[in-house]
Amino acid sequence: MAILGATGAVGTELLELLASRNFPLAELKLLASERSAGKRLNFRGESLLVEPVSDRAFDKVDIVLASAGGSTSKTWAGVAVDKGAVVIDNSSAFRMNPDVPLVVPEVNPQAAAKHKGIIANPNCTTILMSVAVWPLHQVQPIKRIVAATYQSASGAGAKAMEEVKIQTSAILQGQEPVAEVLPYPLAFNLFPHNSPLTDSGYCEEELKMVNETRKIFGNQDIRITATCVRVPVLRAHSEAINLEFDTPFSPDAAREILSQAPGVKLVENWQTNYFPMPMEASGKDEVLVGRIRQDISHPCGLELWLCGDQIRKGAALNAVQIAELLVEKNLMRPLSVVNG
Repeated sequence: MAILGATGAVGTELLELLASRNFPLAELKLLASERSAGKRLNFRGESLLVEPVSDRAFDKVDIVLASAGGSTSKTWAGVAVDKGAVVIDNSSAFRMNPDVPLVVPEVNPQAAAKHKGIIANPNCTTILMSVAVWPLHQVQPIKRIVAATYQSASGAGAKAMEEVKIQTSAILQGQEPVAEVLPYPLAFNLFPHNSPLTDSGYCEEELKMVNETRKIFGNQDIRITATCVRVPVLRAHSEAINLEFDTPFSPDAAREILSQAPGVKLVENWQTNYFPMPMEASGKDEVLVGRIRQDISHPCGLELWLCGDQIRKGAALNAVQIAELLVEKNLMRPLSVVNG
């Protein structure tokens, strides 16, 4: 296996997950840009050298976990595939390509079998929402989803997380916070998601939730709208979700379904007003779901609140789970097939 982007926030999380989940590895290559090459990272008691990415780096590699950005993936994914590897890509480069499966293992694991060398990891907010909403959709098809997200600094990477810490310290000392990674100061602040705005008035992050969810669910008829907001939380995203069905969906029935759903942990204590929080979701594999209630504005509406670790389930864990699926189902690409 190779990790492309090994020194980033998601890359280091991938290392931890491969070790803790005892992924069956014969050899692990750590790849990064020339700037990050030469560093050493610990894995299973060994100190591994980070190599610069190159054509030869993908020789004899079965699976590539790519988390180095869209431009890097577009440059190197095809090279890795030509060498016989399956690339599990965490960027947005291939997500809406009709020939590339977009996979959340708890939702559409069967889609992984259709890969032609590349499998896309969905956007973090899409993954978290899909894990929580899919079990309900299986019981009663959803007509409409209205989502509002509260996205942590981790979604913009390790440098953004560090920037929030520095800004917090500056403000507490009476100084002006400086924004370099994000467009505006995030400490003690929030602002609509900083991805580019489109002609529709929606930003790209919001449209990712719309288009990716439809592709993952295999249903282009679901009406979806989203408002994405960056909030001063270091790690783990939160989402307020409103669901509309054809007929009423009992909150108690939803609780029963979600309490048994894979990848979900039901967190509710109505007596103490205790529900999912990003602080408690950080470092956890599960998507925490709670505050499930009837929408008082619509007889067929259901409200829920969720929190999930953006770096973990929203990125690294989902990729590792796809890799585990490839091994379990023997969906890798023998070199003899690649070479004809």
